[in-house]
Amino acid sequence: MSNTVTLGEVEQLAAQLPPPERLKLVACICEQLSAATTEDEAERVKQVRLQLAEELLAECNDIEDDSQGEFDATQDIQRMREERGMSQICSLRSVITS
Repeated sequence: MSNTVTLGEVEQLAAQLPPPERLKLVACICEQLSAATTEDEAERVKQVRLQLAEELLAECNDIEDDSQGEFDATQDIQRMREERGMSQICSLRSVITS
């Protein structure tokens, strides 16, 4: 034996209620739907925040990995100077050929 009710049956029952009682019914249904929607939205926001936190953690781990190991400042400066020199040579070539 099932206690489910069809929408048509509910409409018929609601039509038998006096207007003030129908308004109370509508208010009750709206409250229930709002609560359900709020819970769904809160769960969605929670999932989005969790995903962002995981992405941030992964990025922090990558930064930490990059900072590990040896660092030779002299070698790094020489590499930057060479890159700068190459870009200056390239820009001089474009001026000369123009």
